[in-house]
Amino acid sequence: MSALVVVGAQWGDEGKGKVVDVLAEQAHVVARFAGGNNAGHTLVVDGQQIITHLVPSGCRYPGTRCVLGAGMVIDPDVFRKEIEQLRARNLLQADELRVSLDAHVIFPFHRLVDGLREDSAGDARKIGTTRRGVGPAYEAKAARRGVRVRDLLRESDLRERLLKNKATLDPELHRLGAPESALDVEALVELGLGWGQLLRPMVCDAGALCHDAIRSGQRVLFEGAQGALLDLDHGTYPYVTSSNSIAGGVCTGIGIGPTLIDRVWGITKAYTTRVGGGPFPTRLLGEQGTRLREAGAEYGATTGRPRDCGWLDLPALRYAARLSGMDGLCVTKLDVLALLPKVEICESYEDDLDPGRDGFEHVVPRLRTLNGWGDPSLAAQLSAPGLRAAERREDLPGPVRAYLDLIEEHTEVPVVLVSVGPDRAQTLRFADAF
Repeated sequence: MSALVVVGAQWGDEGKGKVVDVLAEQAHVVARFAGGNNAGHTLVVDGQQIITHLVPSGCRYPGTRCVLGAGMVIDPDVFRKEIEQLRARNLLQADELRVSLDAHVIFPFHRLVDGLREDSAGDARKIGTTRRGVGPAYEAKAARRGVRVRDLLRESDLRERLLKNKATLDPELHRLGAPESALDVEALVELGLGWGQLLRPMVCDAGALCHDAIRSGQRVLFEGAQGALLDLDHGTYPYVTSSNSIAGGVCTGIGIGPTLIDRVWGITKAYTTRVGGGPFPTRLLGEQGTRLREAGAEYGATTGRPRDCGWLDLPALRYAARLSGMDGLCVTKLDVLALLPKVEICESYEDDLDPGRDGFEHVVPRLRTLNGWGDPSLAAQLSAPGLRAAERREDLPGPVRAYLDLIEEHTEVPVVLVSVGPDRAQTLRFADAF
């Protein structure tokens, strides 16, 4: 058996798309277990940028099965466009996609209520939603009125579900100023049945598919969305996503037992970013934050929103590693720090507060300045052709090795992979994924 879970270890946007793309080359199955098209994975292949929102990052490898799990919420219109774009670039074969019958579906009214709620909230209450309808779709799921993929295949079931949504949402939509036609059940039934025809050839029991693949000796890679600190139960609530983004979400979001999972790798940037509302202890304001954002091109793949940037937060990273039981860390964007005149890092919080016990809202970071980083020549070293093929950590410049040593010391998790540039070739692996 060989099953690897790869999850974000911060507030999302850690570079999961690239890392999963690199690791997926060895996988027979790549399965995503949570989230919707509020997450964007950016891949750079042969200098060309590819952004996926729903299709797992293993899409570029012929013969690799890509699975969308029951824990996801899927906007079929977005999914259709993504499939068309990938196939136009010969990056997705006809029989490679599978979609769980129990994944939930995002309808136009989910997007509508998402945006209206955000617009009506005061500045202090805004969550920073992407307005893609993801939160309302998960809300409907928890309220037992969600529409699943399997409901799109039976007209009577679909109509019944939509009538329940209309009865619940009509009063709120009216209060928020939506037109009376916002939830036209018959029009939505027609839309949903059309989606059903699109998805019918792909539907499956995702749990059984992944279970059988692992049992038969295939290599299965599970990818998450967002990051551990946005987890619905363990993140910076209420400024979180609407699903479980830690490694445990694989079991419920796919439908397999925990004993089938062999290892968990977390992904962290060499610094920290966040979009939307919520606490961010190491956030940099003013010129410093802007400089880090520009150096790292920190703008959302899905929304284009500028990301808040800050120094690496080791207590937060240690907390994320504990939540997912990580036994490996992938550190991305090391090359960005080489462009900066100095680097700081948060080793602890004042009064020795703990993020799991005390939360993130009131902590004050203790920052340490690292000597030797910020040498302009490091940028050239990190992108040097010889280094791209390196297999030993000793090939990295001394200040970079010291930085990785500090991460390992504080998290007690070994660094297994580092990224020193946007292209998949600019990746150094120090351990086998499978």
